[in-house]
Amino acid sequence: MWQLHQHTLCPFSRKVRFLAAEKGVAVELVRELPWERRDAFIALNPAGQTPVLADGALVLIDSVAICEYLEETVERSALLGSGAVERAEQRRLIAWFDQKFYSECVVPLLGERMFKRVVERRPPDAGVLRAAGRAVEGHLDYLDYLLERRRWVSGPTFGMADIAAAAQISVADYLGGIDWDGHDASRQWYSALKSRPTFRPLLAEKMEGLPPPPHYDKLDF
Repeated sequence: MWQLHQHTLCPFSRKVRFLAAEKGVAVELVRELPWERRDAFIALNPAGQTPVLADGALVLIDSVAICEYLEETVERSALLGSGAVERAEQRRLIAWFDQKFYSECVVPLLGERMFKRVVERRPPDAGVLRAAGRAVEGHLDYLDYLLERRRWVSGPTFGMADIAAAAQISVADYLGGIDWDGHDASRQWYSALKSRPTFRPLLAEKMEGLPPPPHYDKLDF
């Protein structure tokens, strides 16, 4: 059975878990705190980053590589599009959320509201949080733009770009970094994702010492 070394508030771990659930692939979760740099985990991935998916001697590292491996090897629920153009657009948007949204929004929120509180026991920097809030607002404007022109982020059907976007946004939302007011298209899309049985287990998990906002797991928010 696959073992997924992951962290509750790692958006890339969430992406792999969401996609695996959509594919019907069972995984055993192994909790990792990457900043602890556990020897056995570093032996699996010298970069010391989650997620890592392992089954015996087969070890897969990096969420993009893991997700595309599952897409290529599990026939159920094709999630990357049916043609070269669709796949290129999905990969563009996956990179947008994995790289741009992550660096501009999730990284500062994790640093200020998770790492400083849980690990360093220090107060957050209000200026960093304000900058992250402005970045989130800009990204939600772009998400609205996309969703006013297509049914899903991925296009006409649910796909891997929706999974990547939901993984990043759910972590930002857990950390209280998202103001949904004025973003009806994004809110409706995210509400539809929240209702999926494959996504609900992620919303049920909490990080010890760091509770999410009351609206976090509610379908009506």
